[in-house]
Amino acid sequence: MNILIYDTETTNSTIWGSIIECGAVLCDSNLNEISSLDVRGRIPEGEVPSAKALLVNKTDINLLTKTNLSHYEMLSQIEAYFSKSAPACFIGWHNTNFDRKMFHFNLFRANRYPYITHSSPNEEHDGLHIAQGAYAIDQNILKTGLTEKGNVSMKLELLAKEQGFSTEKQHTAYHDSITALKILKIIKEKQSNNWDDFLKTSSKNKVETILKSEGIYSIAENFRGKNSLFLCGTINPKYCMHPNYDKWGYVFDLRKNIEPLLDMTLDEFKSDLKSSKPKYLRAIKTNKAPIILDKRYALKEKPYCDLEWGLLEERAKKIRNSEKLGLNIQNFLKEAAEEKDQNKSQEEILPESSLYGKFVSNKDTALFPAWHAASWKDKLKLLDKFTDPRCAWFGQKIIYQEAPEILPESIFKKIKREIARRILSQNKEKWQTVGMAYNEIDTLRDFASNKNDEEELRRLDEINEYVMSIQKKYENA
Repeated sequence: MNILIYDTETTNSTIWGSIIECGAVLCDSNLNEISSLDVRGRIPEGEVPSAKALLVNKTDINLLTKTNLSHYEMLSQIEAYFSKSAPACFIGWHNTNFDRKMFHFNLFRANRYPYITHSSPNEEHDGLHIAQGAYAIDQNILKTGLTEKGNVSMKLELLAKEQGFSTEKQHTAYHDSITALKILKIIKEKQSNNWDDFLKTSSKNKVETILKSEGIYSIAENFRGKNSLFLCGTINPKYCMHPNYDKWGYVFDLRKNIEPLLDMTLDEFKSDLKSSKPKYLRAIKTNKAPIILDKRYALKEKPYCDLEWGLLEERAKKIRNSEKLGLNIQNFLKEAAEEKDQNKSQEEILPESSLYGKFVSNKDTALFPAWHAASWKDKLKLLDKFTDPRCAWFGQKIIYQEAPEILPESIFKKIKREIARRILSQNKEKWQTVGMAYNEIDTLRDFASNKNDEEELRRLDEINEYVMSIQKKYENA
């Protein structure tokens, strides 16, 4: 399978921010480049950007507002390139926690299929996880720097600097994609025997298959900059997946003495599980490319190297065969999930943040290509064909941003008033409001003044003026 390495630059958070730049490099399975993508779009009308995000990705207001492609047009080009590249394994850097979600919500709001980077025939992995796994096996695999707390840093820009790569254009999407490719090439060359093992968890189904099969594995985890290997056995296959959340699986740390657990009541098990340190029930996020390696790596680490192999094998066998232990695990997880659901906020869920709560129907998804291919006037007419009101709302908003002159006055005013209601809110919202933007800019100004950074102060003044122009446009909506 080909490998597509990608990166994004954005205006803000995953749900409410927008992708404004995407870089991608399509490679063959040996990481030889086949083609590339480097595309930038304007910020959507009515969105207030994060000043910090713009400073990080070096986006000035002209780039943000006067780039040739609109946000809608940019997403169209990205979708076309990703579709043409399939089937591929998509890899970014920390993408499973950020870039992937950015695409989920940006494509969802654009009436496009949200899961393009990891739905069949595509798969997705995370370069950060691969680097962490490689480093856990061999600390000489990469030259690394340290965080402020003295832990090993796997941040892409610091790894690039330590390897002697150019960082002049860091935090631009295409440059960071190329940097990620260079790092992955080093890992593939130095740990060629492990490369396929790193990639074997690039789909949810593949991870579930591993968890349901009998085995003992090295699980690589990174917590607050510390890389660790845990020797784990699989749980009874009927009970190894979370009863409420289908993207969570579990394995059992073999350092734990299994015998007392086998006959415990549920309450006794819950008490033991909560009080034990380190934890022995280890969660595996099946859709986030965990690193699951051969058992020999963790067997070199303490405390496992001090335990007899026969004892570890016996524990693994008893864990796998115990339905009572598996049922206790399931009931514990179910109770915890139900308690969490009861404590969830009852606040209003806006259409833009509703993706994971309700999927768009296949009927509406099938309409997307025809809707995008239509003229703007016909797009307006076709909105009545959608059965999901979210698709109709997103469609209206896209037309407002791209071709506002064709909207009936009532719809135009409705959308403008809704944007104004959100961005002029005096509350602390999940999206960026005008007031939150001003506060952020003031904080960043203090930092820039302390550093005597005149260029950053100039850019912050420019961003401030842009936010003022948005406020002026919408305060009389």
